Amino acid sequence: MVTDLDTQTFLAQAARAKDAARTLATLNRAAKDAALQAMADALLTATDEVLAANALDVAAAREAGTSEAMIDRLSLNPARVEGMAEGLRALAALADPVGDVVRGWSNPNGVRVRQLRVPLGVVGIIYEARPNVTADAAGICLKSGNAALLRGSSSTLNSNRAVTAALHAGLAAAGLPVDAVQLVEGGREITEQMMAARGYLDVLIPRGGAGLINAVVNGSKVPVIETGTGNCHLFVDATGDFGMAIDILRNAKTQRPSVCNAAETLLVHADIADRFLPVALAAMKEAGVTVHGTPEVTAHDPAVVPAGPDEFDGEYLSLDLAAKVVGSLDEAIDHIRQHTTGHSETIVTEDRRAAERFTAEVDAAAVLVNASSRFVDGGEFGFGAEIGISTQKLHARGPMGLAEMTSTKYVVEGDGQIRA
Repeated sequence: MVTDLDTQTFLAQAARAKDAARTLATLNRAAKDAALQAMADALLTATDEVLAANALDVAAAREAGTSEAMIDRLSLNPARVEGMAEGLRALAALADPVGDVVRGWSNPNGVRVRQLRVPLGVVGIIYEARPNVTADAAGICLKSGNAALLRGSSSTLNSNRAVTAALHAGLAAAGLPVDAVQLVEGGREITEQMMAARGYLDVLIPRGGAGLINAVVNGSKVPVIETGTGNCHLFVDATGDFGMAIDILRNAKTQRPSVCNAAETLLVHADIADRFLPVALAAMKEAGVTVHGTPEVTAHDPAVVPAGPDEFDGEYLSLDLAAKVVGSLDEAIDHIRQHTTGHSETIVTEDRRAAERFTAEVDAAAVLVNASSRFVDGGEFGFGAEIGISTQKLHARGPMGLAEMTSTKYVVEGDGQIRA
């Protein structure tokens, strides 16, 4: 139950973020980059404290019977903390989008018009079991001139507190307001408050499972940028190179199965199924992947689990893979259209026309030809760290880096012209 005191406490926190956002919007690149470097330094200095706090969260998660996939998302180690710091430094090395001229022109009457990139303002981010997101989101928001209100899950509370404390130390060392990055604590009621805080938050970004995303999209009064779940398909066409396809499948499924750009469904053209599936199934078995297949797939290996009626509609986020034989490129595209979450879809083919049809007809934030879906990532795209991968079509789509965390405004200059 949300009390008046709870609401007042949160709104006071949001008001401080709004004040901080005004300061951030006026900073030049040098000031923001210095702050990012200071935040990275402070995070490395606090490595022991961050890991100790994370150990408490991991122990609690294991005691609660949390899946290994989710524990992997939750867990930090020295290398991951160093990676968080390097992510902040990488952001400092990137160009500042604020102030960029998107377009500009002069009207016949001499009035000059420019469209400039500007910060969004106060960005609320709701995310699950990923303490590295705390540093990534704070850094991206700071570099793009935004204040961040970060609502992590209760399972990562100790980790997020420790990371935020380190980031505050860096902000203070750089002479910037610590209210630029704030951790929002509380239960489900605090999420409801964030969704209702129109006028305080300029945008809300949910990053997590389908339940969280749907709740925010359907219930928020604050504008939402929807990051989507990743039911990512890999289609091996009739002309696909077997060696290439196996390498991509292995990488997309097993490199880090708990992330949204991991492959969840394998589609194989019927013309090559009898030759390709035995090789693919053996590779998946060797990698510890359980394949859930249609009868055409189970016929090749008794270890394949018969696919259930809803097997092709969700994310496993684990070493599991759905598999199906399709009769044509058209059938593959139809299957993807029916089951996709609009994240990342891949074709392996040597047929240029098939590749062109696939990229034109498959509706997703990213469509890949002969490459692993694991490349659909802000860092891999050269954006630095990312806020998330948007699967909607308004404002931002795909990996959301610095430019995607800005809006625009028009600056109009004249010499006394008036409209006739």
